[in-house]
Amino acid sequence: MAQGKPVIDSERCKGCGLCLGACPKKILKLSDDFNKQGVQYPVCVDEDACIACKFCAMMCPDLAITIIKTA
Repeated sequence: MAQGKPVIDSERCKGCGLCLGACPKKILKLSDDFNKQGVQYPVCVDEDACIACKFCAMMCPDLAITIIKTA
């Protein structure tokens, strides 16, 4: 199975949370920090579990997520 890692541009994120629900592995959570817009952005809590499905990136309306394949 493919593996990857999500790269999240926190400043592009508007905090909609669509990516959180799209992730089949449930490895994205909202950060405790805020970006310059004042919204929480997603962070990956378990990069080793990422299967590089790109569902989170496809759901992001702001194109703030890129998946880098690692295997």
